[in-house]
Amino acid sequence: MTDTAPDTPLPDSATLPDGQALAALVAGKLCHDFISPAGAISSGLDLLKDPTAQDMRDDAMGLIEASAKKMVALVAFARVAFGAATSSERFQGAELGELVSGLTEGGRASLTWAVEDMTYSKAQSRALVNLGYLTMAALPSGGLATIATRTDGTGLVIEGRAEGARARLKGEAIAGLAGQPLTEGLPGQWIQPYWLWLTAHDAGGSLDVHVEEGCVTLTIHMPI
Repeated sequence: MTDTAPDTPLPDSATLPDGQALAALVAGKLCHDFISPAGAISSGLDLLKDPTAQDMRDDAMGLIEASAKKMVALVAFARVAFGAATSSERFQGAELGELVSGLTEGGRASLTWAVEDMTYSKAQSRALVNLGYLTMAALPSGGLATIATRTDGTGLVIEGRAEGARARLKGEAIAGLAGQPLTEGLPGQWIQPYWLWLTAHDAGGSLDVHVEEGCVTLTIHMPI
């Protein structure tokens, strides 16, 4: 079992990426995500132009359509998940749910979006969609991911609960969600969990993680 308490001491900032290093990690994550659908679209177009592959025209069009849909979903998600912190834009709960479901569609896990029907600030929206994605990612073998929000006397509570036979977090994700530097493993598996931790703490909130057999729970407390 792994718990990250709200009063966990903040790590030494000198050991964590900032400025250009942080931007490079986020850019690398986005490039990794975009390259697969972009490459598939290119391959589909090549097939359409190949006179010897006209019998594969329908397959090529299907590949292009599916990949274009995936690319649009990635861009729409990234705009909120990694967008500018200074933006005053606000989002509805249902709109944010569509971003997460659009990005995770076709995976093994099912998503229940039990988010209150209200307007969320840019920081709250960023936390919501990243938490939703990472909750789904904690179910590589399938299961149910439930994303819910509520307000209490201290502010907004965002909870992601991943329930499944093999619900788990990778070591890189655990380090990132605790606001800890990456000591080993893949930076691409670490940066989004760290980005979620950074989003919560920069907004004056906290991120708690609870892992047990068959269940992973991520809970964020943020001011309203």
